[in-house]
Amino acid sequence: MASALETLCGQAFGAKQYPVLGIYLQRSWIVLFLTSMFLLPIFIFTTPILEVLGQEESIAKVAGKISIWSIGIVFAFIVSFTCQMYLQAQSKNMIIAYLAAFSIGIHILLSWLLTVKFKFGITGAMTSTILAYWIPNLGQLLFVTCGGCPETWKGFSFLAFKDLWPVVKLSLSSGAMLCLELWYNTVLILLTGNMKNAEVSIDALSICLNINGWGMMISLGFCAAASVRVSNELGRGSAKAAKFAIVTIVITSFVIGFALFLFFFFFRERLAYIFTANQDVAAAVRDLSPLLAVSMLLNSIQPVLSGVAIGAGWWSIVAYVNIGCYYIIGIPVGVVLGRIIHLQVKVRCCVSTYEAWVLQNSQGIGP
Repeated sequence: MASALETLCGQAFGAKQYPVLGIYLQRSWIVLFLTSMFLLPIFIFTTPILEVLGQEESIAKVAGKISIWSIGIVFAFIVSFTCQMYLQAQSKNMIIAYLAAFSIGIHILLSWLLTVKFKFGITGAMTSTILAYWIPNLGQLLFVTCGGCPETWKGFSFLAFKDLWPVVKLSLSSGAMLCLELWYNTVLILLTGNMKNAEVSIDALSICLNINGWGMMISLGFCAAASVRVSNELGRGSAKAAKFAIVTIVITSFVIGFALFLFFFFFRERLAYIFTANQDVAAAVRDLSPLLAVSMLLNSIQPVLSGVAIGAGWWSIVAYVNIGCYYIIGIPVGVVLGRIIHLQVKVRCCVSTYEAWVLQNSQGIGP
């Protein structure tokens, strides 16, 4: 939902309506805080929810424990995402990068201390994660409110409580678009948990999703760049410059995606040993690697097109596309191939690869 701020701030900055950006930021804080309060029961009752969905009791209990700790992360996201969107719209990216680098250093140190040195397990890992989120948040807030954005931040204002409904509508549209993508991976894990040898399948799929996430981080960077450039240029009224930015970013992202495709295609299960010493899991990752590599290639384009949609404010259109690709096509096909034809976990990557291809074509640009 915070991505709505990307559209609003980007276009307002392009139109040189600078004071409006600070108001949009505060309105987004209000909307996201209230939304997070409504979501709290899901985090509190994660264990019984997962048990009702058929997950193993041991998995559900661990997930429930992590979910309780995640409440602090959810509220950290409110500040983190909104400030990032606000700063990116003004091309103030270096402060975000500096704080992120500092956060990674703190996270690595605390993770080692709390999980390896003192062996606090999940408690230590989640404590480290929460601190790693909140420390840069404080830095971003201080930068925004203490003179880092003099043109766009004019202080807290009661105007933030006015005209909230348009922000709510755009936030819901943006949330629907992105959540439909993110929740799909969660559905994959849930379906995999009901397969034979579920523990190995979940481990293998999780490793593949993590590796895919490495490549996605690069693509998401281009997604942010596309969103900012498109929204800024549209705010200025320059559609031609927006089109040029789209073509440039898509080509650049695809070239990097192709390099990653070759890398992951040839290294296969050797990468799995970064995450696990279990040979069965590594073998499962090896079987999934070709599909993973193709998925990474296609995913180098799709997030960029999502960034274009964000910049242009086409949230609702892409939300419908995601519903069709992920839920009307993807999940039913995955269930049939995985449960009836018994392709097991391999079908999850296969369906994800196909959907990435469908998504990028339905959003307007083919490979």
